[in-house]
Amino acid sequence: MAERLSGKRIFLTGAAQGIGLAIAEACLAEGARLFLIDRDDALLDKAVAGLAAPKGDVGHTAADISDWAAIAVAVSRANDEIGPINALINNAGVNVFSTPLEATEEEWNRNFDVNVKGAWNCSKAVLPGMIASGGGAILNIASTHSFTIIPHTFPYPVAKHALLGLTKSLALEYAGQGVRVNALAPGYVETQKAIDYWNSFADPAAARANTMALHPGGRIASAREIALAAVFMISDECPFMNAASLVVDGGLSQLQHPA
Repeated sequence: MAERLSGKRIFLTGAAQGIGLAIAEACLAEGARLFLIDRDDALLDKAVAGLAAPKGDVGHTAADISDWAAIAVAVSRANDEIGPINALINNAGVNVFSTPLEATEEEWNRNFDVNVKGAWNCSKAVLPGMIASGGGAILNIASTHSFTIIPHTFPYPVAKHALLGLTKSLALEYAGQGVRVNALAPGYVETQKAIDYWNSFADPAAARANTMALHPGGRIASAREIALAAVFMISDECPFMNAASLVVDGGLSQLQHPA
């Protein structure tokens, strides 16, 4: 059976842990070549060392996606190391939670610099090559915060709503050049961030149980489950999917209120 991502050369951000690392593992298993980006140099080195990949199939460098010059250099290096980039997965993001009147200007700027500007920087860097070669695929890892609101998480959902706008705008702008741009919107995922959140309570086990109880199926997603959805969306199995957002949240966003 052919590997689903054979011939894909993927630039993946936020790749050192969590969903990003799970996506890297799933893409490698399907025959992709990868160039991995993360701000944390040491954590990225550790992640790459743990990947089971043939020599030459994984390149990496530490870079801040909000820094256009750094991303332009990283994409140039990626093109040299693994071949012309024909797929981009904008996974890197940052949680910035507050209330509207308590959120600082620094928090607002950090939120948009990473969650929106970072995705645009990476897209801007890879789009010329994709257009010149006849096409490509961009996948933005959004969130159910992109279309629902949890109180006291401002301004994070504002940026995630904007990320869907970026997705649709780029998708329609470059569809004629063969570039597909879509978004994947996970809900709760069992990553280290979730574990840290539960551990912030006096009773972490109870906090975890409360999160699970919110969901129709009584559980949340694993990082691998999100990664498998990403593989499908970046593959050639959905060539007419464009400007779309795929929700992977176990049905939570459709639930009017817990039973």
